Amino acid sequence: QVQLVESGGGLVQAGDSLRLSCAASGVSFSGFVMGWFRQGPGKEREFVAGINWSGSSTNYLDSVKGRFTISRDSAKNTVYLQMNSLKPEDTAVYYCAVSRWAIISSRETSYAYWGQGTQVTVSS
Repeated sequence: QVQLVESGGGLVQAGDSLRLSCAASGVSFSGFVMGWFRQGPGKEREFVAGINWSGSSTNYLDSVKGRFTISRDSAKNTVYLQMNSLKPEDTAVYYCAVSRWAIISSRETSYAYWGQGTQVTVSS
């Protein structure tokens, strides 16, 4: 049974930092992209960041570039999202996902497995 479990969300103030983790189990994700998406209140889910298997390639939503960093520990099937300088507009449920492919995509349909999400709330 494939399982993705996110952790690290919470309530913080603007300017603070959080580190999200996502541990995957049940299948080997060797060779596949892992990513983070988010869905804010009243908004559609959007791509936040993705990373390839080796970690040599990453991609980010423009609004988080320079503030968020995605990384992975492939031996542990774990992906991380370091979020710095958080803003109220970063408030959302954050989901990790594993892609069907080896190339980073921002499309939800490219991702086969999803976690349940972790809430991040940034107060002003």
